[in-house]
Amino acid sequence: MSSIRIGIILGSTRPGRNGEAVARWVLDRAETRDAAYELIDLADFPLPHLDEALPPAMGQYANAHTKEWAQKIAQYDGYIFVTPEYNHSISGVLKNAIDYLYGEWNNKAAAFVSYGSVGGARAIEHLRAIASELQIAHVRQQLSFSLVTDFENYSVFTPAPHHDAGASTLFDQLEAWTTALKPLRTS
Repeated sequence: MSSIRIGIILGSTRPGRNGEAVARWVLDRAETRDAAYELIDLADFPLPHLDEALPPAMGQYANAHTKEWAQKIAQYDGYIFVTPEYNHSISGVLKNAIDYLYGEWNNKAAAFVSYGSVGGARAIEHLRAIASELQIAHVRQQLSFSLVTDFENYSVFTPAPHHDAGASTLFDQLEAWTTALKPLRTS
């Protein structure tokens, strides 16, 4: 097993959310990979709206919930963000969780998986801009699941088989970039 660790961040806490099935599908496909993947459910980190007095870039966290979140995120070399598309963007809970930290995200790699009425493509575009500001290198390959074609009755996740090939490419790119960036964090 490789020494790289990748967190799969489930970016929705909404009751009845579709994201858990999507994140678990990603995690299931990652089990055979040469990296350690782990699910990070934002429901397990109930962060209030950003309540730190100092900017996250200073890394001087005062609140216990922030310190716990920072410790969790710092463990990983890369991330897969699983996000719904709400109103042409990412969920508020995901944006809030990202905004809490800065240095913990820097010089790491990320990939994006989305779902929504048009596959969540607009949410991914917003995540790419956010990731760039946080010095997260994001890979080209993404996965976008349509509520119309990849879910039964808009709620039961039944992804089309062609997504497996895309997932494999996503993992290949993410693991390569994560490995390449590791020396930047250890120097």
